[in-house]
Amino acid sequence: MFTGIVQGKCIVTAVDNFHGGRKLKIRLQILLDNLKKGASVSVNGVCLTVVNLDEDCAEFDIVQESIDKSNLGDLIVGDLVNIERACSFGDEVGGHSVTGHVDCTGIIKDIHQKPNNYELVVSCEKKWIIYLIPKGWISIDGVSLTVVDVGSDYFNISLIPETLSQTVLGKKTKGDTVNLEFDHTTKVIVHTVERMLTNNSKLLRSTTTKK
Repeated sequence: MFTGIVQGKCIVTAVDNFHGGRKLKIRLQILLDNLKKGASVSVNGVCLTVVNLDEDCAEFDIVQESIDKSNLGDLIVGDLVNIERACSFGDEVGGHSVTGHVDCTGIIKDIHQKPNNYELVVSCEKKWIIYLIPKGWISIDGVSLTVVDVGSDYFNISLIPETLSQTVLGKKTKGDTVNLEFDHTTKVIVHTVERMLTNNSKLLRSTTTKK
């Protein structure tokens, strides 16, 4: 489990593609302290397992499912990624409850820059918009953010200077791909309501037919 509060930007030092996946080597530096093989780390919002430790670097295997649903398949040596270590019991939760299970990717549709105001417009498939509401939250590349506005196939979020400097979002440009994880609680509510409506509709049709 993660909070969406990124702890650092770290550099990809090696990429090795293999059949059905790829291996990433990332220089974690001080974020490597007390990290062990088998531990979970959020890389651009994707929960990955440490498979090897080498000096100041950690290695991760990425399965095809994660490649298909995230931007990790686009990473090359020299790229920076957002890193968050998994939560421990007793840690302060300053963001939201983020699982690291990315739902889909989005595209940065536009960037609006004004004095002391930096806004991203992100587009995604329409089917995901149902999980967003203004003032709700979303995780973008592992960063927990508040939704400002929601359109038919896009949403807006605002970034403060701290977020711009401490995460890779400050380096994103129009057309870039970002990882999206939607609020799990909202997804559960939406799916439950949809099932209830479907069941009620079936029951109503059955009752009408019998009459």
